[in-house]
Amino acid sequence: MTRILVTGASGFIGRALVAELADAGHSVRAAMRQPADIFARSVEVIAVSDLTRPVEWRPLLRDIDTVVHLAGIAHAGPEIAEQAYDRVNRLATAELAAAAKLMHIKHLVFMSSIRAQSGPASDSVLRETDMAQPTDFYGRSKLAAEEAVRAAGVPFTILRPVLIYGPGVKGNFARLMELARKPWPLPLGLCRNRRSLLARRNLIDAVHFAVVSPAAKGETYVVAEPAPLTLAEIVAALRAGEGRRPGLLPVPPGLMALAAGALGRAEEWQRLGGTQIADPAKLIKAGWKPALDTRASLAALVRETRD
Repeated sequence: MTRILVTGASGFIGRALVAELADAGHSVRAAMRQPADIFARSVEVIAVSDLTRPVEWRPLLRDIDTVVHLAGIAHAGPEIAEQAYDRVNRLATAELAAAAKLMHIKHLVFMSSIRAQSGPASDSVLRETDMAQPTDFYGRSKLAAEEAVRAAGVPFTILRPVLIYGPGVKGNFARLMELARKPWPLPLGLCRNRRSLLARRNLIDAVHFAVVSPAAKGETYVVAEPAPLTLAEIVAALRAGEGRRPGLLPVPPGLMALAAGALGRAEEWQRLGGTQIADPAKLIKAGWKPALDTRASLAALVRETRD
């Protein structure tokens, strides 16, 4: 039995991960800003202060073997300043890694992002061997956090997931699901840009693999499902979950990009309408096996959220 601290335990990934780790027989300490009775009794829930201020990590790390660090700021919008991303994503991670070294933690699993490696779109397939070229505050803060983890001297695994979907997802993917639910045809039939996706279930399996696999220590992994889909295929899969036809009109993507730019949503369009393919071959070769197929799990997600 491994004794695991999970930060960001109440979030979209953390809540499901804590439950899965506990079900797998691990002893889990769930750290969150506002402790709540949302886990099994076997899970120890502990309060952690807002990461915008220094955290005394050592009490949280007492009697812990492994840390899974999920807490951080994601794409919160233009109102979030670079200093906030740096404080929460880089500096808090660096402080945690330094404390983990002092407390002789055996393994730190850090949840980074594919955005530490690339912007919202990429002309080439993304692999761990590529030079990291983040394009925004968020991506740069995640890359800097990775560097802090590597420099701390604690055994680590870094995961770089692509766009994650699952029950309760927010942000761009939630908006895409809402759009797919509309009864009218959508002008996405010619959107042949391919994007790698990742079901939360598959990401949790990747985290669990990193936790239990000694070979994962010292490694950085891109985490993505093996078969990227076009935007048109993603919407078709979502509508298939409702038993509907794709209903996609053949409008040139260039016109869609112009319209998005005119509405001030150019970057949002790039996150969905641009190409971003990530290659998970390294993680699969190491032993991770994504349980869910992308098309089937997208359709299942719609059925689950509808029911």
